[in-house]
Amino acid sequence: MIPYCSICWDVDKVKLLDQRRLPAEELYLEITDYHEVIDAIRTLAIRGAPAIGVAAAMGAALGALSLDTADGKEFQSRFQVICREIAAARPTAVNLFWALDRVLLVAQAHKAESVEAIKGHLVAEAQTMLKEDETINRRMAQAGQVLIREGHRVLTHCNTGALATGAYGTALGVLRAAWEAGKRFSVWVDETRPLLQGARLTTWELGKLGIPYTLIPDGAAATLMHQGKVDLVILGADRIAANGDTANKIGTYSVAVLAHHHGIPFYVAAPLSTFDFTIPDGNHIPVEERAPEEVTHLWGQAVAPAGAQALNLAFDVTPNELIAGIITEKGIMEPPFASSLKPYRPGQS
Repeated sequence: MIPYCSICWDVDKVKLLDQRRLPAEELYLEITDYHEVIDAIRTLAIRGAPAIGVAAAMGAALGALSLDTADGKEFQSRFQVICREIAAARPTAVNLFWALDRVLLVAQAHKAESVEAIKGHLVAEAQTMLKEDETINRRMAQAGQVLIREGHRVLTHCNTGALATGAYGTALGVLRAAWEAGKRFSVWVDETRPLLQGARLTTWELGKLGIPYTLIPDGAAATLMHQGKVDLVILGADRIAANGDTANKIGTYSVAVLAHHHGIPFYVAAPLSTFDFTIPDGNHIPVEERAPEEVTHLWGQAVAPAGAQALNLAFDVTPNELIAGIITEKGIMEPPFASSLKPYRPGQS
């Protein structure tokens, strides 16, 4: 077992590993106010779609505990406001909204009970979602690890391990499961500019797992593929449209195009909670634009001239035709995704 977790519930507070400090310092934040959860999500103290979903549920539970009314209708109204505040934290990762919809349903389902009882249900639901996330990730990892072969050189982008989830990981979870199954391979880790989630976080996690890796500049992936040194690409997702178009960390689309050109299989690993079946394709996925200072500065130090204009798109969208398969807890979905994903659409069987 890895001796760390991205997030957990501790009595009446949320504990989360501050990913802004890694790899230099392993610092856990202890949060008792849901506004601090919102800040943690916005500032990337916690990140990764599944982890954001768990954080949203726990933040909602904290918010519920803070409400000082015993009136059921007032509680429901104020709780909905709290959930809307949390929903505004980040726009792209659909797990955030999925988790909040789930806790709102719990609150409504128990509205005939006392406010204190409803609060208990919400805390229990957040804890259940954390446990479910680990179970789902392990199933997904087992489904995907069959793709990893002895001696493979796997390229990944951004961070998709236990740091990005409740536990275990998505794409990095697939690598972890393959390693635990006795397969031996190596990983190319894109640094993932501008915030270096690959350089800071993925390398940190792979090191703890004992999986050999080599950190590379994002721009080196093309040359490595051209040289025949990449056998497989596996990475995560923040939102997947009904047709399989996938939003992930900026730079993912570039990797997908390169992999397609060089005939390298490109896989996405994501739980079904990351699918947004309400939108038909990637054109409807909102792409977060973050502060330009994340591009023009590095750890507070300017790396561009004063006044330099910068565009900081946090995500991009990879068209489904570039994706060889999507690894989920239900197995590996293959093209055409309209067919393979149909049984998992709400209302379908």
